[in-house]
Amino acid sequence: MWRLRRAAVACEVCQALVKHSCGVKGRLPLQKLHLVSRSISHWHHPTLKLQRPQIRTSFQPLSSLTNLPLRKLKLSPAKYGYQPRRHFWPARLAARLLKLRYIVLGSAVGGGYTAKKTFDQWKDMIPDLSDYKWIVPDIVWEIDDYIDFEKIRNALPNSEDLTKLVPDFDKIVESLSLLKDFFTTGHKLVSEIIEASDPLLLLGSPGETAFRATDHGPESDKHYRKVSDKEKIDQLQEELLRTQLKYQRILERLEKENKELRKLVLQKDDKGIHHRKLKKSLIDMYSEVLDVLSDYDASYNTQDHLPRVVVVGDQSAGKTSVLEMIAQARIFPRGSGEMMTRSPVKVTLSEGPHHVALFKDSSREFDLTKEEDLAALRHEIEIRMRKNVKDGATVSPETISLNVKGPGLQRMVLVDLPGVINTVTSGMAPDTKETIFSISKAYMQNPNAIILCIQDGSVDAERSIVTDLVSQMDPHGRRTIFVLTKVDLAEKNVASPNRIQQIIEGKLFPMKALGYFAVVTGKGNSSESIEAIKEYEEEFFQNSKLLKTSMLKAHQVTTRNLSLAVSDCFWKMVRESVEQQADSFKATRFNLETEWKNNYPRLRELDRNELFEKAKNEILDEVISLSQVTPKHWEEILQQSLWERVSTHVIENIYLPAAQTMNSGTFNTTVDIKLKQWTDKQLPNRAVEVAWETLQDEFSRFMTEPKGKEHDDIFDKLKEAVKEESIKRHKWNDFAEDSLRVIQHNALEDRSISDKQQWDAAIYFMEEALQARLKDTESAIENMIGPDWKKRWLYWKNRTQEQCVHNETKSELEKMLKCNEEHPAYLASDEITTVRKNLESRGVEVDPSLIKDTWHQVYRRHFLKTALNHCNLCRRGFYYYQRHFVDSELECNDVVLFWRIQRMLAITANTLRQQLTNTEVRRLEKNVKEVLEDFAEDGEKKLKLLTGKRVQLAEDLKKVREIQEKLDAFIEALHQEK
Repeated sequence: MWRLRRAAVACEVCQALVKHSCGVKGRLPLQKLHLVSRSISHWHHPTLKLQRPQIRTSFQPLSSLTNLPLRKLKLSPAKYGYQPRRHFWPARLAARLLKLRYIVLGSAVGGGYTAKKTFDQWKDMIPDLSDYKWIVPDIVWEIDDYIDFEKIRNALPNSEDLTKLVPDFDKIVESLSLLKDFFTTGHKLVSEIIEASDPLLLLGSPGETAFRATDHGPESDKHYRKVSDKEKIDQLQEELLRTQLKYQRILERLEKENKELRKLVLQKDDKGIHHRKLKKSLIDMYSEVLDVLSDYDASYNTQDHLPRVVVVGDQSAGKTSVLEMIAQARIFPRGSGEMMTRSPVKVTLSEGPHHVALFKDSSREFDLTKEEDLAALRHEIEIRMRKNVKDGATVSPETISLNVKGPGLQRMVLVDLPGVINTVTSGMAPDTKETIFSISKAYMQNPNAIILCIQDGSVDAERSIVTDLVSQMDPHGRRTIFVLTKVDLAEKNVASPNRIQQIIEGKLFPMKALGYFAVVTGKGNSSESIEAIKEYEEEFFQNSKLLKTSMLKAHQVTTRNLSLAVSDCFWKMVRESVEQQADSFKATRFNLETEWKNNYPRLRELDRNELFEKAKNEILDEVISLSQVTPKHWEEILQQSLWERVSTHVIENIYLPAAQTMNSGTFNTTVDIKLKQWTDKQLPNRAVEVAWETLQDEFSRFMTEPKGKEHDDIFDKLKEAVKEESIKRHKWNDFAEDSLRVIQHNALEDRSISDKQQWDAAIYFMEEALQARLKDTESAIENMIGPDWKKRWLYWKNRTQEQCVHNETKSELEKMLKCNEEHPAYLASDEITTVRKNLESRGVEVDPSLIKDTWHQVYRRHFLKTALNHCNLCRRGFYYYQRHFVDSELECNDVVLFWRIQRMLAITANTLRQQLTNTEVRRLEKNVKEVLEDFAEDGEKKLKLLTGKRVQLAEDLKKVREIQEKLDAFIEALHQEK
C-alpha cells in the first residue's frame, strides 16, 4: 500500500510540472520532465504506457526544456521502519553527461572537417577575379574611408532584440489551415451554384469554370468552349502586354538609376576622387580610326570596310529626328520641307558624365542640357554644311565629325546622309539628285556598313525611293534595319491596319532586312523636348491597336529598343570585321615601305606636314640672313637702282632743257626750279619704290639661291608662294616719304664742292651717264637706219624701204648741223620744209613727222658728244670753280648739277638703308611668319604647293601606319573588354 501511495504522489508531481510548463504544446514524456521524477517508478499509474512515447517535431520558438524552473517537491514522509529503494541517479546522470560530451565533441570535429572541405571545394570553383580588379572603381576599395562601419554596427540591434521580432509560426500554421478550409468550402459552394445556373454564363466566366461541361449536348458545348478559348486568348494577350509594359518600366527605371549612379561615379572621377587614369573608351578609339580614314586621300588603294551605321531615307522621312532620339538631344538644324542635311554628319555616341557635344577640330563643348548651347550647336552645324558646299552646288560629300557624350547613350558611330529626293526643285543644282545618290551609294557599298533605312509611315509606301536604293546595295538584307517613322499618323490615316503590318514585315517592298521597327518621333512640333517625345511615344504604343492585336511585338517599338538593337548589331559587325581590316592595312603598309626603300633609300620618310616644317625653318633662316647684309652693299644697290630709275628724267627733263639756255644764270635758275618740282612730286615716291624693289630682289635672291647638295627642289613652289604672299602683304611705312622729301630737298640745295676729289667724282659720274645715253642713242639710230655697209657685206643684211628713207633724212639733217653746230634742239617749220624738198629732189618722199623723229635722235647724239667734249675740258676747271669762273670763258655748271644729283643719291641711299635694316626687314620677317602660319593651317594650300611622288608616298605611309596603330590598340582593348 505504501508503494501505491508513493507512486500516486509522484504522478501528482509530474502532472503539476506538465501543467505549469510554459510554451510547451501537446503531451511530453515524463522521463524528460524532472530529474527526481525519473527516479520514481510509474508503472503503477493507471495511465502509464510501457512503450516509449513518440518525439514531436513541432517547432516551439523561444522555449527550451532546459530553462524550466526546478520545483521543490514536498514528499509524504515515510513511515517508521521503512527502507526506501536506492536509486543512484546522480551516477547515471554523470555517466550520460560524459557520453553526451563525446558525442558533441565528435560531431563538432567531424562537422568542422566537412565544412572546411566543402569551403575549399567552393573556393577552387570560384574564378580568380584579381585580373578584373580594374573594372571595379577605386572608390569601392576606398569605401572604408567614406563610411564608418563600426558606427553602423553599433547602431544595429543585438540578437536578443531580433529574437523578439520573430513571428509565432504555430499561429501562422493554424491561420493557413483555417484559410485553406475556408477556400475549400467556398470552392465547393461556387461550383454547386454555377452548375445550377444558366449555361450561357459560362461565356463570361474566367478560369477553368469557363471550360466546365454542361448538359446541352455536344454542339452547344463545342460552341461555348470555342468562344471561351477566344476570350481566354484575348485575356492572355492583354495580360502579356501589361506584363511586358510593366517590366519595360521596371527596366527603364533601373537603367535610369544606373545612369545616375554612373554619372555620379564619373563626376567624382572628374573632381579627382578617382585617381586611376581612365582609358580611352572603345567607341572613341574606333571613331579616331574613322576620322583618320575620312581625312585620307582619294588615291588610297586599300578600301575602307570598317563598320558604320549609315542613316538613309527619303527627304523629310524623319532621319534626323530618329538620330536625335538616339542621341537624346535636338542637335541638328530643322526646317519645314526644306533640305537641311547638305553634307554627311558622322556622329560618335559614347557614354560620359555630362551630356555634351564637340566637333573633331574644335575644343569647345556644347552643353546639350542648355537651350542656348543647343541653338549654337545647330547654327554651327548649319554654317559648316554651307561652308562645305561649293559654289553652284547643293550638297557636299565632305563629312562633318561630331562627338556626343552623355550618361546612358549607346556606343556607336552613325552617319546621317542627305535625304534622297525624287525631283530637283528650284534653287537646287541640276545634279543634286545624282550627287545624293552617289554619296549614299559610296557609304552603303561598304560590305560592313549597317544600313538604317528610314521610311515615313504617314505617306504611301509606293512613293518611297530609298527602299529601291537599299535593296540594290543589300539585296539579301543581311545588314539592313528597317524603321517606320510617324506610326501615330499612319495608324490614324491608314484605313487598313494590316497595311502597316505589311510595311513593317517588308511585304510591300522588294527589300529585306535584319529587323523591323516602328517609332514615333513626336507630334511634329520642333520645340518638343526629347523627354516629351519619349512620354508621347510610350503612351501611344501602350494604347495602340498595333500591339494589342499582335501586329507588332513589344521589342519592335520605341526608339529605345531601336537604339539597343542598332548598337548590338554595330558591335557585332565590328568584332567580326575589324581584325580582317587590320590585316589588310598591314599588307598595305608592307608594300608602301618596300616601295620607299627602293626609290628613296637615303631619305627620311617625311610627310607633307613634316616637309612644310622643314621648309618653314629654311625660309625663316633666309629671312634672317637679310639682316646680315652689309650697309655698304645695301647703299651701293640702292644708289645704282635709284639712278637707273631717275636718270631718264634727270637728263631729258632737267639737263637737256637747262643746257639750251644761253648763259649760266639761266641754266642754274632752270635747274633749281625743275629740281624743286621733282623733289616735291616724284622723287620721294620713286626712292621708296626703289627701296621696296631692292628688298624684294634681295629676299628673292636668298630664297631662290641654290644651296648646293642640300638644295631640295621640292620646296621651290612653296618658297615662291611665300615670297609672293609676303610681298603682297608688306607695305612701306607711310611716314618714310615725308622725311625722305626733306632730306632730298636739302641735299639738292647744296652746290658747294669741297675738294678736287669730289669734283673728279662728279665728272666721272657725268661721263658715265652721258656715255650710257650716247650708247642708247647710237643703238636707236642704228635700228632706225638699218645696218651699215660693213654689216651688209659681212652678214648679208639689207635695209628696208623705211630704213632707207630714215638714212637719207639723217644725212640731210647732219649736213644742217655741220653748218650750225649751235643749232637749238627743235627744228623750225621752214627748216622742215627745206629738208623735205631737198629729199624730194632726190626722189625720196618723206613725211614731216618722220623728219622730227629722226632729228630728235640726230640732235641728241650731237648734243651728248658735245657735252662729253665739254666734260673733258672741265676736268681742269676746279680752280675756276673755286673762283666762281671769274675771268674765265669756261663754265662747268653741268658738272655742279651732276654733283648735286650724285650727292642726293648717296644721301637717299643711306637713308633708305637705315629704314630697311631698322624697320622694313623686321616687318617683312613678321609678314613671312604670318604667311607661314596661315599656310600651315590651310591643308589645301600645302596640298597644292608640296607635290610629287615622294610626298604622296610618305603621306600614304604615315596614314597607313597611323591607322594600323589605332586599329591594333582598338583590337587589344576589344579583347580586354571580352
